[in-house]
Amino acid sequence: MIPGARLILLGRQGAGKGTQCVRLSRHYVVPHISTGDMLRAAVREGTELGVLAKQVMDAGGLVGDDIMIGIVRERLSRPDAVGRGYILDGFPRTVGQAEALDLITTQLPIDAVLDLDVPRDLVLQRISSRRVCRDCGTNYVADGHDKQPWICEVCGGDVTQRDDDTPEAVNRRLDLYEEQTSPLIAYYQRQDRLIVVDGVASPDVVFARLVEAVDGAKRG
Repeated sequence: MIPGARLILLGRQGAGKGTQCVRLSRHYVVPHISTGDMLRAAVREGTELGVLAKQVMDAGGLVGDDIMIGIVRERLSRPDAVGRGYILDGFPRTVGQAEALDLITTQLPIDAVLDLDVPRDLVLQRISSRRVCRDCGTNYVADGHDKQPWICEVCGGDVTQRDDDTPEAVNRRLDLYEEQTSPLIAYYQRQDRLIVVDGVASPDVVFARLVEAVDGAKRG
């Protein structure tokens, strides 16, 4: 293992990106910086940003560049990110965000930009079947034979479907992701910085593919 890394992991929501980000952060001993987690925290706390973000996310939209760039710039300036590196999950999503990130990371450039590739139909199936505990956030998968009411095995809270996990909301999010992120993929491809990793396999196999890609990029 080559310790420390500055990584971006791209990919459709539902591609298993979050789980792999956590594993990579532990493997390289770097913080997992999830813009989605930061936004959801703001929603729970009812901040001004959280109220605005909730309206956008509930409608299946993506939060604007200015807000996201500011959040990321502040987070990357903290000692753990400066000293060890990080893995960015959910950012950048647009070329504008990528250009801003290049400026933010001029002194400490990104080591690897990874695109976790999973077909859209599989992503839609995964997200639409996702359920979450309202109290502790534990995730479950619905199989059509679920008990009602569904009680969380961890804390006893109610297990429900998030408002933004319905097939309609997921399709809107995927449409927006592809519309906004296709130029981003092209941006990194033009710079010969994009590494596409096949995300259709067991979690352990996909993780091994990601580590191989990161270590190869760092050696290069």
